[in-house]
Amino acid sequence: MKNIDPHVYERVVMTGEPLDSAYAAMIMLHGRGATAENIITLAEEFDTDGFVFIAPQAADNTWYPHSFLNPIESNEPGITSGLNKISSLIAMVEDRNIPSERIYLLGFSQGACLTLEYAARHAKRYGGIFGLSGGLIGANVTASNYSGLMNSTPVFLGCSDVDPHIPVERVHETADIFNKLDADVTKVIYPGMGHTVNEDELDFINNLLKSVQVSR
Repeated sequence: MKNIDPHVYERVVMTGEPLDSAYAAMIMLHGRGATAENIITLAEEFDTDGFVFIAPQAADNTWYPHSFLNPIESNEPGITSGLNKISSLIAMVEDRNIPSERIYLLGFSQGACLTLEYAARHAKRYGGIFGLSGGLIGANVTASNYSGLMNSTPVFLGCSDVDPHIPVERVHETADIFNKLDADVTKVIYPGMGHTVNEDELDFINNLLKSVQVSR
């Protein structure tokens, strides 16, 4: 029988401040073929105090089987299971009295696509949304699928103009949706970068996280 919730029992890796004493949280989603342990190493790049970093593992190292540009139905139940995993982690964090305004979502590649899709479907004020080499999921981006207000949540979209997996037009379409949801969007297209994370992206995230600590 097909597993309708493949990611539900996979491990969750944490680092930084212990969850019960953390002031803020970042949920980090890895890319296809990678691991929770891979993505959570990015926490070492951030000059943070009081943050807990949380990285869930995808079943078989893959959140969904096909390109994010395929019809959503072809990538189920992985997409729904992944979105549910994010929801459960946010609920866990909020239960520790960390409000959504101090919850950050970060993803790379396939993890970025899932992160952005979650944030657009669950529009509200977050601490920040960081989509590194990703875009909204589906054969087409349909504005009517997304509603609500993000109340100036910072949303960062970084991607190459020649990324072999992420067409630059999808990044532009994703930015348009988040602008309509009242997010504070920063979109940076890096010429010739390829499919990776660069120092400029990490610096942007680090500066935003440091500003949170100053305001404590």
